[in-house]
Amino acid sequence: MDRVIVKSAVRDLVRDRYNVSEEFLEALNSDVVRLVKRASERANENGRKTLKARDV
Repeated sequence: MDRVIVKSAVRDLVRDRYNVSEEFLEALNSDVVRLVKRASERANENGRKTLKARDV
């Protein structure tokens, strides 16, 4: 699966307090992919080609 998150950006969010494992990044990436797919299905069901916040 292609990575859709930016590792350095995730690490920057918590850099001062936590380390981020590769396993965490893989799980986060999977969740983001699922979320986007679900949002795209909802947009399609509503006859749109634009993903909107309400699709999340």
